[in-house]
Amino acid sequence: MNIISIIGAILIVAIISVTLKKYVPEYSIMINILTGAIVLIVVISEFIPAIHEIKDLLSATKLPKEYGVILFKSLGICFVTQFASDSCKDAGESSLASKVELSGKIAILITALPLFQKITDVALSLIGG
Repeated sequence: MNIISIIGAILIVAIISVTLKKYVPEYSIMINILTGAIVLIVVISEFIPAIHEIKDLLSATKLPKEYGVILFKSLGICFVTQFASDSCKDAGESSLASKVELSGKIAILITALPLFQKITDVALSLIGG
């Protein structure tokens, strides 16, 4: 991934977006969201080798596979939540952006509940409960 290319493309789109905002604000928002989605897809596609490396590291530690599943689900929730929140902020809807962020945090908490339950079980077994 060439970060300079991504930043250059984003800066060009930002200039176009600012120019369009004066004449047709609807197109400005749409071009921002579309560009954000494209950048997210490019970054995630470049992140795939890192995901394989993380999987290899997790399998080498002999931890249960569900820990990796929880990790990757949480990471996915973070990416999607941040993208949706930023899109809402670009559209001028900061209150909706904060609701999206809260929803993402709750989704991560729900996703990680099995991990919390296992940690609680281990703690209880250590203290004899």
